[in-house]
Amino acid sequence: MTVEPERGRTVIRLEGVFDIAAARRLAATLADAGYVEVRIDLTRVREFHDFGVALLARSIAGRRAPTAVLGLQEHHLRLLRYLGIECGGANLAAGVELN
Repeated sequence: MTVEPERGRTVIRLEGVFDIAAARRLAATLADAGYVEVRIDLTRVREFHDFGVALLARSIAGRRAPTAVLGLQEHHLRLLRYLGIECGGANLAAGVELN
């Protein structure tokens, strides 16, 4: 996982497998980001575990700052919606604003 400032926001990039451990690390990073706008780049993740996506939903649900995610597929967006996360107009290529 890498964390970088970019144009007034924090960008978090992950690669490999997005499992429970990766989701927990991401949750801790999101908590540290506080009220800063965050963009989570999952485009290099090759394997998603559904429970990891559920933990992502829980982490995003507690955030007050804008949060966008790149690299999700329709299945992941559906999971997030089931878990109460609004995915807006879901342009997968541009990233999805979540709240």
